[in-house]
Amino acid sequence: MPKGDQLDFEAADRGLIGALEPCVVRDEAGRTVWDNEAFRFLADECPPTVHPSLWRQSRLCARHGLYEVTEGLYQVRGLDLSNMTLVEGERGVVVIDPLVSTETAAAALGLYRRHRGDRPVTAVIYTHPHIDHFGGVAGVVTGGVPIVAPVDFMRHAVTENVYAGGAMLRRGMYHTGASLEPGPRGLVGTGLGQTASAGTVSLIPPTVDVTRTGQEEVLDGVRFVFQMTPGTEAPAEMNFLLPDHRALCLAENATHTLHNVLTLRGAVVRDARVWSRYLQETMILFADEADVAFASHHWPTWGTAAIRAFLADQRDTYAYLHDQTLRLMNLGYTGTEIAELVELDPELTRSWHTHGYYGSVSHNVKAVYQRYLGWFDGNPAHLWEHPPVESARRYVDCIGGVKAVVAKARAYRDDGDLRFAAELLNHAVFADPASEDARDLLADVYTRLGFGAENGTWRNFYLTGAQELRQGTAHGAADVDTTALAGALTIEQILDSFAIRINGPRAWGQAFTLDWAITDQKEIHRSLLSHGALTHWSDPATDAPDATVRLSRAELLGFLGGRIPADDLTVDGDPSVLSRLRSLLDDPNPAFAIVTA
Repeated sequence: MPKGDQLDFEAADRGLIGALEPCVVRDEAGRTVWDNEAFRFLADECPPTVHPSLWRQSRLCARHGLYEVTEGLYQVRGLDLSNMTLVEGERGVVVIDPLVSTETAAAALGLYRRHRGDRPVTAVIYTHPHIDHFGGVAGVVTGGVPIVAPVDFMRHAVTENVYAGGAMLRRGMYHTGASLEPGPRGLVGTGLGQTASAGTVSLIPPTVDVTRTGQEEVLDGVRFVFQMTPGTEAPAEMNFLLPDHRALCLAENATHTLHNVLTLRGAVVRDARVWSRYLQETMILFADEADVAFASHHWPTWGTAAIRAFLADQRDTYAYLHDQTLRLMNLGYTGTEIAELVELDPELTRSWHTHGYYGSVSHNVKAVYQRYLGWFDGNPAHLWEHPPVESARRYVDCIGGVKAVVAKARAYRDDGDLRFAAELLNHAVFADPASEDARDLLADVYTRLGFGAENGTWRNFYLTGAQELRQGTAHGAADVDTTALAGALTIEQILDSFAIRINGPRAWGQAFTLDWAITDQKEIHRSLLSHGALTHWSDPATDAPDATVRLSRAELLGFLGGRIPADDLTVDGDPSVLSRLRSLLDDPNPAFAIVTA
C-alpha cells in the first residue's frame, strides 16, 4: 500500500470548525459514557502490537469535531461509533442518525449549536435500524417533529435490539472491545469507529415511512430524494440525495472499509448480491448529481469522479465475494474452505477502503455460504456433533488429557501456528475450565492473534477473550442502558417479548388463556399458553378467557420487567394465571460465558 498516501487524512480533516475539548461526555450521574481523549496515543508511531493498516484506520476514525461537509451540511464525528449529520433548513436543523446514546447525541448537538447558533431540531432521519443510528434520538428531540425512516424500520429495530438484544449486546462487548483499555495493547478501534458509547439508548418511532425509490420529502424546506436499499447493510435501509446541496448520503452502504455481510456480534445475514446491485443503482441515480458523498461513519468523499470510483470499488467488492463464494460452493467446497481460497483482486485492494477493518473477506465468505446453505456443510459427521463441552472432553481424552493438549498447543504456538494452537486450547479450556495452564496459554495465543489482526473487530474479539480468560467476565451487556427502547414497542411486540422468555419445558402441562385489556390504548389482546408456547392475537372472540388483566401499557412493561408484581394488578377471573405466567419467564443473562464453559 502507498504509505505516503495522505488523501484520506486530508479528507478526514477537511472542513473542521471546532472540537469538544476535552472530548469527554458524562451522564447526569457523572459517569463517563464517551472518552475520545483516551485515544490520543494514536498520534504516536505504530507499535508492534497493532497491525499498521488498522493503526492508520484508527488514527483516521479518532479525529473528532464539527465539520462542514458543504454549505448548510455539517457532521459531528468522533463523539460515538457513528457520525451525526445536520442539515440546516428554513427554521432549524434536520438531524440524521443521532448516534448511540442520548448523552453523546446531546453533546454533538451542543457542539453544533456552539458554532452555528441555537437552531431547533425540526426533523430526524434514521437511515436504518441499527442502534448507533437511532439510540441517541431523545438527546436531540422529545417528539413533535417528523421522524423519517425506511418502511419496516420498527419491525427490524425490535427484532435485533429487543428479541435478540440480550445475546447481541453480550457479543457486542467483544465486538466493540468495550471492556478493553484503550491503548497499543488493547482497544484501538473497530475499524468503523472507535467504539460505542455507554450511555442511555432511546427510540422514538418513525412518523414518516419511506416506501419507494424516488420518493421525495421536504423537511424544513430541504429536499430529500430517497433510494430504498433493503437487504444491504440492514434489512431496512436507504440512501438519499440532497439535490440542492449536490450531496449524497450513503447511510452505511458504502464506507471506508469492507463492511459485514454478517456482523460478528450477530445479525440477519445480508445479501451481498443485492448490496452490489443497489450500489450500481446509486451510481446511476445520483452519482452525477453529487459533488460530495457522506456516510454515517468515516469521512466524506469529494468530487464526482472520486465518488464514482469509490462506489464502483465497493460495488465490485460485494459482487466478487458473492459470486466467487457461489462458484466455489457449486464446485463442492464448504464455507470454511472457501474462506481460505477467496482473495480480492490486487488492483481492488490498492484502495484503502476495500480493506477488512470491520468486515473481512474470511467471515463475509462464510456469511454468503450461510445465506444459501445454512450452518450444515453436507458432511454427515457434522450433522449431530456433540456440543462444545462434551466434544472438548472427548478430544482431550483422545490426545491424552489436558496437560498433553497444552503441551502440543504450546509447540504449535512456538512454531507460529496460532490458529491451530487456539483450536486445541479451546478444547482444553472447555474440557477443564479450571486448568490455569490452558487458560493462560489460550489467553496468550488470543493476544498474539489480536495484535496481528488488520480487522478491528477480530482484534477486539481476540483481546476481550484473552481478558476474560485471565480476569473473568467483568463486563456484561448491562453496561449499556437499553430500557428506554421498551417505550417504543407496540403491544404486539411487548407480548412477543413475553413469548421468547417462556421456559418451554417448565410450561409443559400448563394451559390457559389470558386477555390483556390495555386501558390507555383501548385494546384487547389474548395470550394462549399451549404446549409450552405462548401465542397471542388482538381482538379475541367472545369466548371467555381464564383471566382478564386490566392495565396500562406502562404497567404491562413493568410486569414484564419484574418491577410490578402480579398481585398489584387488577385481574378478573382466575387470579393465579398472572403469577403462573410470571413464574414461567426466564430472565436474560447479560454476562453469559463465551470463551469458557
